This record gives sequence, C-alpha cells and structure tokens, in this order.
Amino acid sequence: MASNQVQDSDPTIGRLVHDASRDISTLIQKEIQLAKSELKVSVQAGGIGIGLFAAAGFIAVLAVIMLSVAIAYFINWNGHGLALHWAFLIVFGFYLLLAGLLVFVGIRKVKQVKAPERAIDQGREIPKALKGKA
Repeated sequence: MASNQVQDSDPTIGRLVHDASRDISTLIQKEIQLAKSELKVSVQAGGIGIGLFAAAGFIAVLAVIMLSVAIAYFINWNGHGLALHWAFLIVFGFYLLLAGLLVFVGIRKVKQVKAPERAIDQGREIPKALKGKA
C-alpha cells in the first residue's frame, strides 16, 4: 500500500487551525499584559513629574505670601541693612530660582515617560511568525 495514508496521529487541518488560533489568542493576551506593565512604569514617572510641578507651584505661592515679607524685613534689619525695596527684590529672585529648579527636575521626570517599546517590537514580529518566518 501507499505510505501517503492519513494516520490517526497526524493532525487535521481543523485541529491545526484551532491550535493556531488558540496560540495567537494567548500571544495577544501576553502582549497586552506586557504593554500594561510597561505603561504602568511610565505613568508612575509621569505622575512624579506632575507632582513636582504641583509642589513647585505650591512652594512658590507659600513662599511669596508668607516668607517673603519676613526675609525681606530681616535683610532690611530695621533700616540698618539694605533698603527695603532691594530686600524684597532679593527674596523674590531667590524664590523664583527655587521654583525654576523644581520645574527643571519635573521636566526631566516627565521625559522618562516612554511608549511600551518591547511590546510594540514584539507585536511587529507577529505577522512574520504567522507567515512562518522566524
């Protein structure tokens, strides 16, 4: 007899299609999980950056309202130090520099937010895998 007969252990086309669709479904689920984990890290870095922006604004407001007057009068030293208007300008410049520093650090943190690059790269490999290419 011919050796081209189908044996019971040979997979059918239906079974192959079923297995392939199951594997594709599993692959897509794993890719989604990877993307979620990468986005979680990026969102945390973005949250820290936004928090630093908020802290910079809050500190600037408190400093201008509460500490500026006290420090300016300290620099003035009851008229024995610098003139009062120069004392207030010095205090203003100091707090402006402090707020600028916090904004700079916040910008650096926000720039750490990235797309889920590994998940995107692996997702691009799926069509190749489906075509039988490694």
